[in-house]
Amino acid sequence: MEVSTIQKFTCNLKKYRQLAGLTQEELGQLVGVRRETIVRLEAGKYNPSLKLAIDISRAVKAPIEEIFIFD
Repeated sequence: MEVSTIQKFTCNLKKYRQLAGLTQEELGQLVGVRRETIVRLEAGKYNPSLKLAIDISRAVKAPIEEIFIFD
């Protein structure tokens, strides 16, 4: 029997987005996703791809490991 491992993470995106002075809509436009995706990320309900995480990190000018903390 294979055991499924679901990795949980803490998302500090809202904090860094606000520090960067960006709305959810503006951040979404910068990284090429819809505002709803940013909402889901900030709520911890969406696990970003590596590319999206890097793009977000660059957009808000914060280290990726401080925005997304995996347990």
